[in-house]
Amino acid sequence: MTERRTQMKPERAVNRFLSEKKPEWAESTYYNYSSSLSRFLEFCEEDELNNICEIDGFHISDFKSTRRNDGISEMTLYNELNSLRSFLKWCNAMGLIESWVVEDMVLNEPDDKVRSDKLDAEEAEMIRNYLNQFEYATLRHALFAILWDTGIRLGTARSLDVDDYHPEEHYIEVHHRPEQGTPLKNESEANREINLHTWASEILDDYLQMNHKGVTDDHDREPLLASRHGRMSLSNLRMHIRRLTRPCHYTGDCPHGRDQNDCEAAQDYRAASQCPGSVSPHPVRRGAITHWLNEGHRKELISERMNVGVQTLDEHYDARTESEKRSLRREMFNIE
Repeated sequence: MTERRTQMKPERAVNRFLSEKKPEWAESTYYNYSSSLSRFLEFCEEDELNNICEIDGFHISDFKSTRRNDGISEMTLYNELNSLRSFLKWCNAMGLIESWVVEDMVLNEPDDKVRSDKLDAEEAEMIRNYLNQFEYATLRHALFAILWDTGIRLGTARSLDVDDYHPEEHYIEVHHRPEQGTPLKNESEANREINLHTWASEILDDYLQMNHKGVTDDHDREPLLASRHGRMSLSNLRMHIRRLTRPCHYTGDCPHGRDQNDCEAAQDYRAASQCPGSVSPHPVRRGAITHWLNEGHRKELISERMNVGVQTLDEHYDARTESEKRSLRREMFNIE
């Protein structure tokens, strides 16, 4: 074997893996892998694992223990280990490690592989009230209004142009435009028109009139969610949601007993994800879908609106409790 195949720093191997896979992945997939493997690189540095070729089962076991001690959920750990396993499979294909390292890797088995975190309707209502009072018609207000009212994916929201919004008829058009930099997860099957509630349309109208930058992107399209440089990136939009959903941001209080003056998540927007109460955009989508289900809307109609199969909706997005389902059945059947 050559020297290259018996000696490689973990950081270099991860960077090569991500660089090779990036053209094949959606931006959200790349972000998830990059985030998960950055945790692994932090572990390698702390454990003084300087050569990826020397990784063995003890390192993987220690990584699991370290992440559990960090207080993450078993579902988050499961996802991180899946990312690590994909990376190690690539390392094996490159001749960096033996196949048994991957074959013998044991994933944790969370009791429920379906993520349960979601933004509750009550929390969403508090955020809406905060935005109406303190950040009215800002980009962040428009972003949250779109995500909560429609339940669409963040990448779908990013893909919207000003011309895709129809203010008089209160709806938005969604289009898969891969050649213009805005592909959608389900490609052309995601093309659809989505009705908006009046409250969401009013926010978009005022945002476009007062705070929209009026810029075009690299494809001469006018993005709906825009910075002064053009179409907002997914990472920036994700950061807006992380910052906004910190409870201290929209209520002024910390439900986790932290001193806000000493809390990095409260003081530095770049550390917003370290707040236990903040969520990424996907729990907003899950919360919106759950809210629509609790309102009694048919799953088939929600499936079309949110571009998610009914079976997938049941398995991954229906976060209602059994009590909520029972209460809805009581209401629908007019049981006193």
